[in-house]
Amino acid sequence: MTDLNKLACKHVQDLVPYMSARRIGGHGHTFLNANESPKSEFYIFNSTTLNRYPDCQPFEVTQGMADYTGLTRDQVLVSRGSDEAIGLLIRTFCEAGEGVVIAPPTYGMYEIAANTNNALVHRARRNDDFTLSADAIAAAINEAPFKVKLVFIDSPANPLGILFDRDELTKLMGQFPEVLFVMDEAYIEYCPEATCVPLLGQYDNLVITRTLSKAFALAGIRCGFTLAHKDIIALMTKVIDPYPVPDPVAQIARQALAHGGVDLMKQRVVKTLELREKLRENLQALPSVKRVHPSEANFLLVEFENGPAVFESMLKKGIILRSFESKPGLENHIRITVGTPEELDEVMRVLTSM
Repeated sequence: MTDLNKLACKHVQDLVPYMSARRIGGHGHTFLNANESPKSEFYIFNSTTLNRYPDCQPFEVTQGMADYTGLTRDQVLVSRGSDEAIGLLIRTFCEAGEGVVIAPPTYGMYEIAANTNNALVHRARRNDDFTLSADAIAAAINEAPFKVKLVFIDSPANPLGILFDRDELTKLMGQFPEVLFVMDEAYIEYCPEATCVPLLGQYDNLVITRTLSKAFALAGIRCGFTLAHKDIIALMTKVIDPYPVPDPVAQIARQALAHGGVDLMKQRVVKTLELREKLRENLQALPSVKRVHPSEANFLLVEFENGPAVFESMLKKGIILRSFESKPGLENHIRITVGTPEELDEVMRVLTSM
């Protein structure tokens, strides 16, 4: 009998897939492990157009994001979540033997997307407090045993919650004009003043990814965006699949990016930030908590005295959190999504009873 595994590409045989919150699974009733918004709004849906293939880049969706960010439509690409954008960037710009720089702990899909596309990966070292400097990234670019084409930086970072300094970014973009610096702004709606969008007019080698999955409360429709110089967008449009955005997704995204949808998102953000700070205060008062990390996102990264014990206790009560026990430097760390007031009260009841 043929060993079908051996038919796959060697790099696919060796690939360890990204373990998303849903892929990891877990049985419970309170899911605070994927940084989702606890609720979505009601959207109107027209099913009479489902017999037609959708546009590759639906006009009202890309124009909606352009209007929201103050850009032009030719600077916007819409894709199946920002995850697809990450893979598209690697497929578009990395030749065989070239690769990317990442700065762990960081979002796991950067490395998985590189591995999937047979691109190489080099790591920049963060400081002891997990902050990241331009010097560390520059060193990683220069020391990499291959040509670096892309640098992925999440800001706010996941799972860390911290920002990357824009002055540090401008230093890098000027120093390495032939490297694309990809700023992942999946959580930027929780600190909009920190966005790097204003820099797009000054630096051609800046790329920004966005998503409707977090503050817009639309993780289920898988809709993300790339914001960049029009030439980068045109190149990615060559590579993207013919029909990447299903018509129902486009309909909902269009409504979310309209004025009313943006207003609802901003109201949701205000409430989330209030709940986050209340959760922070409550956690810091617990003897089982060593540290609550700073966060500019809709989650808190918490260092416990005994992280695995906390995670298991929560799991037994049906509360699903995200453990980072296996990540270097994050032993005893658990990420808690800011859910509803009722969900967060339940978390605190379990923690205080331990």
